[in-house]
Amino acid sequence: MASDAAFKHVGHENAWRAWRSALSGARMHHGWILAGRKGVGKAGFALAAARELVAEPGIAELRNAHPDIHLLTNLAATADDEKKREEGKPYQVKRNITVDQVRAMQQRLTTRPTLGSRRAIIVDPADDMEKEASNALLKSLEEPPAGTVFLLVTHRLGRLLPTIRSRCRLLLFPQLAPEQMEAVLLAHAPEAGAATRAAAIAAAGGSPGAALDFVELDLGKMHRLMLRLAAEGDADLALRGALADALGARPDRRRQLAALDLARAVVAQQVDGIEVARIPAVTRAHAELVRLSAEAPTFNYDPGLLVMQIGTLLCSIAASSETING
Repeated sequence: MASDAAFKHVGHENAWRAWRSALSGARMHHGWILAGRKGVGKAGFALAAARELVAEPGIAELRNAHPDIHLLTNLAATADDEKKREEGKPYQVKRNITVDQVRAMQQRLTTRPTLGSRRAIIVDPADDMEKEASNALLKSLEEPPAGTVFLLVTHRLGRLLPTIRSRCRLLLFPQLAPEQMEAVLLAHAPEAGAATRAAAIAAAGGSPGAALDFVELDLGKMHRLMLRLAAEGDADLALRGALADALGARPDRRRQLAALDLARAVVAQQVDGIEVARIPAVTRAHAELVRLSAEAPTFNYDPGLLVMQIGTLLCSIAASSETING
């Protein structure tokens, strides 16, 4: 996923107003949840907000790491991945934020902030905390150290403990409108053609970070084929064959997941102005794509069979029922 630090000001006007109003008030709330789709800029907002929180008059702003801003996130999966991280190369991370990470952070809270009177703890993503880590963090939220503010970045709000949610203020980060997405892509991926941008915007669901990832994957050809499958069907399997070619003979999991996201977006777009008779087929196709998307990150799907299934589901919503089975 592309870093969302570049998008911290896009579509976040309400969040900034709420944060700065609280920051200028007599008493700053100690816990904040930043909730929204992955890639909409929550992490960038959290870091920028944390820097505002710890800023002190007369002390120059540090350009690099600040000693009073602490980040809890997924650690590198292996020693080799840690080396790649240090070298600035792509690396794999552990599935969860562990209780040991939270407890190490809590040890720091027994001392005063280094440079000023306040410190920020960013947990990103908070929904990746293992159960014991969540319970440990809850204790700090129940008895927050003076001057400490927690910023919990979450892509799936329902995964946080209700007791954590009840102790934090909620900031919602909306999905961006298509014209905002277009502006982000033009600014950060000017080399992308119109078709590639359109496919990325369709697949990303209002997330500029996801859209930039999709631009990198160049989904334009797949998008055009999916639109044709949904509109025309595929009586002779030619379009499904072309879709398989566009996906590639050995696509990695990231590209497979992108294809599923794009197919879901294409199906969702069919709802506008749809004939009543087609609603059940569109609903079934969307539900099946949601199921496949949930399973694909952990199931070892055969890419060829997966892309044919995607194509067949798109055919199933075509206006002519004769095209469904090919």
